Amino acid sequence: MAKRLEPGGVTVLIPALNEAAALPRLVAALERLEPQPAEILCIDGGSTDDTIAIAEAAGWRVLGCEKGRAKQINFGVAEARGDTVVVLHADTIPPPDLVGVVRDTLADRRTALAGFTPLIGGQPHEKTRWVTSAHNWAKTWYAPLLCRPHLFLRGVRLLFGDHAMFFRRADFLSVGGFTPGDQVMEEADLCIRMARIGRIRLVPRFIHTSDRRIAAWGPWKANWIYFKVGILWAVGARARMARDYPDVR
Repeated sequence: MAKRLEPGGVTVLIPALNEAAALPRLVAALERLEPQPAEILCIDGGSTDDTIAIAEAAGWRVLGCEKGRAKQINFGVAEARGDTVVVLHADTIPPPDLVGVVRDTLADRRTALAGFTPLIGGQPHEKTRWVTSAHNWAKTWYAPLLCRPHLFLRGVRLLFGDHAMFFRRADFLSVGGFTPGDQVMEEADLCIRMARIGRIRLVPRFIHTSDRRIAAWGPWKANWIYFKVGILWAVGARARMARDYPDVR
């Protein structure tokens, strides 16, 4: 059982697998947060590079579990010591006021889950992928409209991992968290479950996330894959989603 922190504590939860190349930038970004989170918890899925060493050197709390983003996040939320959890991917850089934005947003009890607005791009000072970033924003609207119109009419949006989603720990646990076997689109399922509790929001604050998939695949192929995986999820073809969305490091 995780030792609980004072009420209002924020846990930044980072699921990781062989993220040594991305972590130094994230470590620097988290050191600039003001105020600081109550804890930074890294859940490693069996890295064979320097991921664990970098995270421990940064002073993060590091735990290991079975590989799989949904499994790692479920395990991490169960172990989190804060009342509120922010799921932050290793290649996503938050704004310095992350903790304040999270607290202010969830002060509205009508909000069950929220996320930041991602800008997709390369290393600092390299160009932003504006078209893909705009598509990423648009699909938070059109995905529920096409796939779950009854929820869309209630104002539900579907968010994805690079949005740095955040929620109350108790709410996440009450809906059962992520489906453990899911490797892709697990966030969309969580949005639907959390909609039973309250609103799903996208806050108008930017977060910067890596374009490594776009750099590897090219923008047209990447956006086609994003769209195709969404359609596969909508029609229930879950077995094909992970095959069409391979890891890129």
